[in-house]
Amino acid sequence: MTFALFIGVLFASILLGLPVAFALLLASMVLMFHLDTFSPDILAQGLINGVDSFPLLAIPFFLVAGEVMSRGGLSERIVRLAMTMVGHRRGGLGYVAIMTSIVLAGLSGSAVADAAALVSILYPMMRKAGYPAGRSLGLLASGGIIAPIIPPSLPLILVGVAGNISIAKLFMAGIVPGLMLGLTLMTVWSFVMRKEDIETLPKASGAERRAAFKEGIWALMLPVIIIGGIRSGAFTPTEAAVVAAVYAITVSTLVYRSVNLKMLFDVLVAAGRATAMVMFLVGAAMVAAWLITVAQLPQQLAAMLDPLIDSPRLLMLVIMLIVLAVGMVMDLSPTVLILVPLFMPVVKMAGIDPVYFGLMFILNCSIGLLTPPVGTVLNVICGVGKVPMSAAVRGVAPFLTAYAALMGLLIIFPQLITVPAKIFGG
Repeated sequence: MTFALFIGVLFASILLGLPVAFALLLASMVLMFHLDTFSPDILAQGLINGVDSFPLLAIPFFLVAGEVMSRGGLSERIVRLAMTMVGHRRGGLGYVAIMTSIVLAGLSGSAVADAAALVSILYPMMRKAGYPAGRSLGLLASGGIIAPIIPPSLPLILVGVAGNISIAKLFMAGIVPGLMLGLTLMTVWSFVMRKEDIETLPKASGAERRAAFKEGIWALMLPVIIIGGIRSGAFTPTEAAVVAAVYAITVSTLVYRSVNLKMLFDVLVAAGRATAMVMFLVGAAMVAAWLITVAQLPQQLAAMLDPLIDSPRLLMLVIMLIVLAVGMVMDLSPTVLILVPLFMPVVKMAGIDPVYFGLMFILNCSIGLLTPPVGTVLNVICGVGKVPMSAAVRGVAPFLTAYAALMGLLIIFPQLITVPAKIFGG
């Protein structure tokens, strides 16, 4: 009864158009009345305590780093480097898009930002070269969702906070799955392009490659600094965010000279607004998470899933199907903040590695960014590329199918994530 009341009020509020943060607070208030523990002081204190977290400090700094890198022309330099490497191959611009999406993922951590950058830069080039519109957009959108997996990733920070999982371990564990996503895209792209007769770009000379590498090396060093610093223990993920922001500002203003003081001010304002929205959502989610614990909702969920506790793979399959269904109608961040506290006790009871669960959860939610009706990334690429939703859905279908197959493979063989995670994480 309590579980159905909370979930029912929450999703009814969202369907009625209430912002997710307010829907969470409303569901929490209803739950408090149901438990006869309503107190405005608890709500206010919960909101404040929910964002009073050192790991969450990483969010504004990573947002600043991503914004500076995006506005500082880093995307164009990465595209130019990728074009000198693989632009001459059959379907070369597609491989350029995939390589660029992997590199950009290590700079911004935002699927929406990466997808928008890829579409704005590469889509006109692909259309001019004769690539099919829907298929091109499908590839660019699918490449964009690599960003939440490869560090620095804002969703991984959220799942670490919501599930009390080591963010450093999540970052290290995200490297191999992120590369798997890129490899999957390359495999599917080579298959769908095998019969296309599209003119390829001329092969770049050694001098052109060296020049492109020289221009892009400063951008390429950012993920190396972040991952290397965390792996070596030189700094925590939060401290890595500060280093990333300082590095991005320094490179964009002093090396590339592409960001001036006015642009920097705009970047800080944009990052501040984004941080405020995320923090309010996190605060509301932490209020809900506390009440979920008080109401013993995880125990009720565990009782429902009890027959699966002794079958970790089957349990993961059921959880991932639930997450996928929710992710189709809800954005990534609220899905993480609502469901991770609910599922984490069940996951631990089944003996599933929390880091593995966190990575799979974010991978699943990222796929939800490509599925209608919400599909945030899907909507963004349609807006930027000026194509109807139906064309984008058809274009993204083969890549979604491949991603689903990869998800199934990772459920059957969790070692594909856990073993590299232990190697990279020490």
